[in-house]
Amino acid sequence: MSDSPFGFGLPPEDGDDGKKKGSEGSGEGGRNPADPFGSLTGGAGGENPFAAMFGSLNPNDLGAAFQQLGQMLSYEGGPVNWDMAKDIARQTVAQGTADGTKDASVSPGERSAVEEAVRLADLWLDGVTSLPSGASTSVAWSRAEWVEATLPAWKQLVDPVAERVGAAMGDVLPEEMQAMAGPLLGMMRSMGGAMFGQQIGQAVGVLAGEVVGSTDIGLPLGPAGKAALLPVNIEAFGKDLGVGKDEVRLYLALREAAHQRLFAHVPWLRSHLFGAVEGYARGITVDTSKLEDVVGRLDPQHPEQLQEALQQGMFQPEDTPAQKAALARLETALALVEGWVDAVVHEAAKPRLTSADALRETLRRRRASGGPAEQTFATLIGLQLRPRRLRDASRLWASLTDARGLDGRDALWEHPDMLPTADDLDDPDGFVHREQLDFSELDKMLGEAAGGRPTLKKDSEAPKGDVGPGDAKPGDAAGAAEEEGDSDK
Repeated sequence: MSDSPFGFGLPPEDGDDGKKKGSEGSGEGGRNPADPFGSLTGGAGGENPFAAMFGSLNPNDLGAAFQQLGQMLSYEGGPVNWDMAKDIARQTVAQGTADGTKDASVSPGERSAVEEAVRLADLWLDGVTSLPSGASTSVAWSRAEWVEATLPAWKQLVDPVAERVGAAMGDVLPEEMQAMAGPLLGMMRSMGGAMFGQQIGQAVGVLAGEVVGSTDIGLPLGPAGKAALLPVNIEAFGKDLGVGKDEVRLYLALREAAHQRLFAHVPWLRSHLFGAVEGYARGITVDTSKLEDVVGRLDPQHPEQLQEALQQGMFQPEDTPAQKAALARLETALALVEGWVDAVVHEAAKPRLTSADALRETLRRRRASGGPAEQTFATLIGLQLRPRRLRDASRLWASLTDARGLDGRDALWEHPDMLPTADDLDDPDGFVHREQLDFSELDKMLGEAAGGRPTLKKDSEAPKGDVGPGDAKPGDAAGAAEEEGDSDK
């Protein structure tokens, strides 16, 4: 995937001499001014943004190519051309992955194996978390089916970023010039939507060749309550691990089922994560001086000039307290989700799977070396996740399990304000001991205010497993006290 900031454009290819192809000038390897579409007519065009959409065409294909180009320039939808994104993602999937693995329809046997793995995984998880099963159904997807099923979530994630950038592009011209430049601005919006669609389609298509389920990047990308695994990718993932296929599938089913429990029974979590992405998007700024220069020199016959400008870092995150807070909030929330899943899956798998430790470490290294989450967030919104946060979060959840039991640990998901912060991840043991509060006096006050209502037990007094889904927890006492205070105002 591209390393370009915020995922705009493809990185230029390098020639044998290390220089960029399609450099300025009309010499060998340069762009022919009379041929704005480069590779469409056989020119070099290494930086041509349309090459990925049209490929290598012969003259007989030019009619279809120009028809597609016309459709692109006539696009009048939202900030992203999602029809184009979907088409490019499907094309990328059809090409197969770098190791030569092609997509394939799921066989009845594979579907049955996935359903059995998820069923067994849910049974094992019942003993290591107080959250009940969150998967009402389990499915086996091909890569193409994963693309179709996850596009609505990608739309929710990416549209805020694209809309912010598109608004900045439209506002760069003085108001008195915007009416005169109406056709140009319309073309820029269409081109912007197309370029977003192109880049997102490529990103999602490549990701479809790597993910093993619907929650690999720590976000609920698939439909609610549907645990999904990709048999073709699971086989590729376990190919060189020296671990049996059934054991690999079951371990990955444990992770998928654990994610499903968390997102199903923590109702605020999805909106919290997606809201953090929107908050991050609001902090995106545009180098207006660079954009003004590009707009002033833009030649309608060379729309690829805008693509080149986008590749050169026109869009950068703003280094402000608000932007840093949004970034930290998203990174920390994702780390807590992944750390909780890592901890509960390890607790469920270690006594039962001989390769549990090896599989756990493989998945951790996959993330640390730039796995699906790292690459996709970096491509789409410029977000770099910090792998060390996952290990810290996993250690914190394990410590909480030892100190409070399953119910006390999982009760922290009742409200985002109860969760550890980024600073707490640096000192998980400190968080565990610091949060062991004595609620006896508060319980007494609440009991008296309620006319003798039974008081809450301390954590230390409550036997392990004594707190049920409908019982009060320490967080409830704090919330009740806050409500009591509000009523007196």
